[in-house]
Amino acid sequence: MSVSDNITSHLFTTSPFRVMDKLPNPIGLLCGLAAVALGQILVVAYFHVYRNVYGNARLVQNDDLHVNPKTRYAFAKEAIAHFAQLEGFVLLGSYLSVTWLANWMPASYYRWEGGVQWHLVVLQLLLQDMLQYFAHYAEHKVSATFYRYSHKPHHRFTNPKLFDAFNGSLLDTLCMILIPLYTTANLVHCNVWSYMAFGTIYSSMLTLIHSEYVHPWDDLFRLLGVGTAADHHVHHKQFVYNYGHIFTYWDRIFGTYRCPDDVRTFTKSTKKVQ
Repeated sequence: MSVSDNITSHLFTTSPFRVMDKLPNPIGLLCGLAAVALGQILVVAYFHVYRNVYGNARLVQNDDLHVNPKTRYAFAKEAIAHFAQLEGFVLLGSYLSVTWLANWMPASYYRWEGGVQWHLVVLQLLLQDMLQYFAHYAEHKVSATFYRYSHKPHHRFTNPKLFDAFNGSLLDTLCMILIPLYTTANLVHCNVWSYMAFGTIYSSMLTLIHSEYVHPWDDLFRLLGVGTAADHHVHHKQFVYNYGHIFTYWDRIFGTYRCPDDVRTFTKSTKKVQ
């Protein structure tokens, strides 16, 4: 074989086209991204109706920041910023794309057989929330410097609104979301349908718990130990309670839970859960 033939052969076998041949089928990735995006669109659509049309929504905190005409935010502007957050959907989308296309996910995640495995979805949510609880607690407690560069930017919102959910720092997203996500994926092996269901529920919940309004289902959620907007507002307001996001189980187990009804500046729910 001549030198030119060797060069031609090398270029062909290492070309982007050959690399593309070895990539996992991107259909699962695209469906997953679309499912999460659709979930967020539905959350924003619901919130628009609840905030701007329903007209009887109850604020989490006794503060007119989000209803005073002088400080009330423009819904469309904040919604656009929400979807464009670098620390949120850009970074999360990049994580999902890289881990999928680099074939770093367990083999089961690339399989379509079996439909949604709901028991594994629940297990993923529980494990992810537990890991996120410990990561969140560590960001607060490891050192003042670590807290300043990781989680403190998100804590400038002491009375957060729904669109503040992913407004923080890159280090915060890495430590509190991405590392727990990848750990969970390697501990709970499910199929692609279950991964999509988990991702859609998880991202939607992270958004909903930052709402400045009490959701219609929040009393039921608190009875079941599912996190609510008021539970998460306690953390934003007082910093040292309610480190969990999706559930309140870990805060209750480790003694860091505080009921929103016990916070003087919060509106009171119809049901109090100890």
